[in-house]
Amino acid sequence: MAAIVSESITLRTYPFGESDLVVSFLTRDKGKLRGVAKRARKPKSPFGAGLERLCCSRMTYYQRENRELVTLSGCEIIHSPFSLAGDYASALTLDFMAEVAECLLPPASADDRFYRLILSVTNHLEGRKEGAIWRALTYFAFWAVKLSGFLPELRVSEDSVALAREMAAQPVEAVRPEAWVRGANADLRRFLIHEIEMHAERRLLTAPLVEALANH
Repeated sequence: MAAIVSESITLRTYPFGESDLVVSFLTRDKGKLRGVAKRARKPKSPFGAGLERLCCSRMTYYQRENRELVTLSGCEIIHSPFSLAGDYASALTLDFMAEVAECLLPPASADDRFYRLILSVTNHLEGRKEGAIWRALTYFAFWAVKLSGFLPELRVSEDSVALAREMAAQPVEAVRPEAWVRGANADLRRFLIHEIEMHAERRLLTAPLVEALANH
């Protein structure tokens, strides 16, 4: 059985047995997959830090026919947002992105636009520009809903509708040059999170933490 190597983004991991992990990861060519990473929790793991959430790597795995889980054998890190780990707001934004992607993306359905969205917003966060957190959260939520095919009529303020039109036409770095503040376009952000939760049929664990962050 030949090994498959795919550029991938790690979304989430779950403990499995004494030393293994079940990994949910988004591949660029085959979409979202789940697999078992054997010995991933051991000190000399062949995966290193490549299974941290939203780490981009070349994942090596084996896929057997009629098996739901693939077998992961290793990964080579391409890029990792480690620099954001020490900042709570940035780390929470990464958690939010990973949870939304995990909830919305169907299994084994390639979506290069969603893949590039995650990379683009992560790079924007790493730029640490003023307002980056709230721009990233709102931009990602808007495009996650749009790319998933259920963007409803925006029942929000005129300013928020104007911002949504900007986000539909511009990369995240180019959206409104003025500084963002915590409360800016909160109605749009809350509306989009509500739509995500309705579509996913579950409450997002990160959503109340995002709102708590906005209120401090």
